[in-house]
Amino acid sequence: MKQEDLQVARHSLAHVLAMALLEKFPGTRLTIGPAIDDGFYYDVALPTGTTISVDDLPALTKRMRELSKAGLTFAGREVTEAQARAAFEGNEFKLELIDGIVASGSPITFYDTKDASGAVVFTDLCAGGHVENTNAIDPESFELSRVAGAYWRGDETKPMLTRVYGIAFESKEALATFKNNLEEARKRDHKVIGPALGLFTTSPLIGAGLPLMKPKGMIIRKALEDYLWSLHADRGYSRVWTPHIAKEALYECSGHAAKFGDELFRVQGKEEKFFLKPMNCPHHMQIFADDHRSYRDMPVRYFEPATVYRDEKSGQLGGLTRVRAITQDDGHLFCRVEQIGAEAKTIVAIIKEFYATMGMLEGYWVRLSLRGEDKSQYLGTDEVWDTAEGALRTVCETENLPFKPVAGEAAFYGPKLDFMFKDAIGREWQLATIQCDFNLPERFDLSFINEKGEKERPVVIHRAISGSLERFMGVMIENFAGEFPLWLSPVQARIIPIKDTHVAYANDVLAQLRAAGIRAEVDDSNDSFGKRVRAAKVEKIPYFLVVGDAEAAAGAVALEHRNLGKVGVIAIADVVTRLAQESNSRALAAEPVVTA
Repeated sequence: MKQEDLQVARHSLAHVLAMALLEKFPGTRLTIGPAIDDGFYYDVALPTGTTISVDDLPALTKRMRELSKAGLTFAGREVTEAQARAAFEGNEFKLELIDGIVASGSPITFYDTKDASGAVVFTDLCAGGHVENTNAIDPESFELSRVAGAYWRGDETKPMLTRVYGIAFESKEALATFKNNLEEARKRDHKVIGPALGLFTTSPLIGAGLPLMKPKGMIIRKALEDYLWSLHADRGYSRVWTPHIAKEALYECSGHAAKFGDELFRVQGKEEKFFLKPMNCPHHMQIFADDHRSYRDMPVRYFEPATVYRDEKSGQLGGLTRVRAITQDDGHLFCRVEQIGAEAKTIVAIIKEFYATMGMLEGYWVRLSLRGEDKSQYLGTDEVWDTAEGALRTVCETENLPFKPVAGEAAFYGPKLDFMFKDAIGREWQLATIQCDFNLPERFDLSFINEKGEKERPVVIHRAISGSLERFMGVMIENFAGEFPLWLSPVQARIIPIKDTHVAYANDVLAQLRAAGIRAEVDDSNDSFGKRVRAAKVEKIPYFLVVGDAEAAAGAVALEHRNLGKVGVIAIADVVTRLAQESNSRALAAEPVVTA
């Protein structure tokens, strides 16, 4: 089934859900029931004193399946404003929708749901998009999944409604796969795994959306930051640093004051007003502007993993993937229009290398966001836009990127490439981005001297590889389910002495591992040997090294791996070589065979 056909089936099921709800809860007022990425929902205002719980969902699902198997059909018809208002008298939600349709000048359409005899059994205000007959929908391919509250039209000043969600796919098997992935996602939830592994925590005294990196989490964060810089260091980038606050005037000039509005954190100084920075780019504009540049200097490339701040709504915050303190692996390039292609090609190479290392390069795709038909809303000349869009398209083609051009998705300030990656269970994440910007150079009056001795306006390219360190860490924790590759593991090896008499030898092994830069520790706690081994497995430590009399006598360890099991009794020097090589190469997985 094509995606568009699946969306039509999902929307049809929203109508069937409405029918089932009206049967079970008479007096319910319907609002809207769209198709969504994994199914459908309907928002309803229930009669006073009535509630829907998850316990109601199996019976509602059963009734939906009965209705669907009855062979319902859909027929659209255009109605007058008076007819529409009469049909939904007393339903202020539908009447508000009708007001909007009338104001837009669009026709008002109803869709009648008919049974096998042709009798109308349900009518809804709807723009269309239905299956010819519900018999085309596998009754085992959908079910109701959850109940939630939702403000009318997403506005917290408006009434709270009840939202009933359903999931729907092309077949029973596809539904089962989705449900299995949901269960797997719950097991991988970074908000559970992260604190359990001691990576990060939160504090009500500090505030929501402001996670604290614990020592183990900071090891991962620093390893990511160092790796990102290593990918840029020999590609002409220079590191810069900018403060976390700036005067209001900076963001008024950049446009961020107007763009972010209430999301800005305001700081009142003794004499002046400041903002916590929501973006790094205005600061980088000032660094570029401080030097007199010529065409020989171009391009100029800045790199800064800097934290920015946005006052997101508390209800939207969660774990590391939605926070108020966002550390972007930010980079800004100042270049000539004709250099866009070469610079974008370099960035693409960095993105590919980074995500190949993370094991997330398979199945990715790239959205090439272009101008829409109304070109008046975009800043910059047609010539510059054509060159920039052409350069990005050429990069997509020459680098064999799996790209999809999307007209009308460009920002007003320039075209862009957004990279969509899949994690281990197939969920899609928008992470890396490359954006051309004709706006900020104009706003800040940036220029360099060209070959003719004239001022020329540079183009700014915004690029981020991981997106933000916090969000990427959340994605990465779930992608690996906490079983990080050796180079990212906070503790790479744990040495477990069998008895107290073996602790001295365990510490000798520890010293040799640490001398080679391997993050290791000794578990000499009072727990039994079996408990200490189980603890190493629960903490997802890649390697644990058991030492006893035989190992001490041989100058070796009994090496075990969390996934490979027992590897063998290995000389300490060989263990050091193995772990160092695996870590330094940033290997995704351990080699299954070890030669003693």
